[in-house]
Amino acid sequence: MQHSDIPRVVDAAWLTAHLGDDDVVVGDVRGPNAHTRGHIAGSRPLVLGSPPPAADAAAVAELAKEVALRLRRHGITGAERLVLVDRGDGVGAMPAAQMAELAGHPRVTILLGGMAAWPGELVEGPVELEPVREAALEPYPRALPTRQEIESRLGDPSLMLLDVRREEEYTGKRGSQCDPRQGHIPGAKRVEVGELFDAPGQPIAPEQIRALVGAPEGAEVVAYCHSGSRSALATLALRSAGYDARNYAGSWHEWSRYPELPLER
Repeated sequence: MQHSDIPRVVDAAWLTAHLGDDDVVVGDVRGPNAHTRGHIAGSRPLVLGSPPPAADAAAVAELAKEVALRLRRHGITGAERLVLVDRGDGVGAMPAAQMAELAGHPRVTILLGGMAAWPGELVEGPVELEPVREAALEPYPRALPTRQEIESRLGDPSLMLLDVRREEEYTGKRGSQCDPRQGHIPGAKRVEVGELFDAPGQPIAPEQIRALVGAPEGAEVVAYCHSGSRSALATLALRSAGYDARNYAGSWHEWSRYPELPLER
């Protein structure tokens, strides 16, 4: 997939400048009711769901097809520049971006700060969606890292694993009681997610993120936490700093349930 003509994240100034472009579509992921109460002019409500907490390659392939159908029902073809907007904390937009990318949408970005950062007027009322029959969407399983991929790439210098949990979770001293094993994925570096943000949905400066993370030049970064929520936010921050970043949605909740998978403490 190519992202050369659109940044992985944009700010309100960028969207203000490009909102009138023919190929820019704003997808509001807050839900249809919130969209009806007030939305960016021309935007449409977009319900894509979130990555599942555990998935193998076959399940990921089926999910990609289902999400492509959801995009088509919302009139999304893959040819547009798709700007995803949530309430402002990144909690909704990053998972939705991962789902759109899984379906094969090559031009997805996120509005940093979401609706909370939008300075323009809002429009009230429902929007009628126009489904499309054809779309340029080819499943992109890489968007959703699986435990099989991560296990096969342990020790791969081109992949950095970033654990964004608290120190006691990382060391296995005080993890979630629902997990049968405690610790972290071998080789993972820890940077707690809160260190990557100045405020909800607002990452610290790119150079600060890169100094904290310290990934080798050109390396991919896969973030994980306990169940994929904190690591989704971390992925947003990592992308704002220019990293090729993905979220392992299964995270430690999944990894700990497979005794054949290695761990460190």
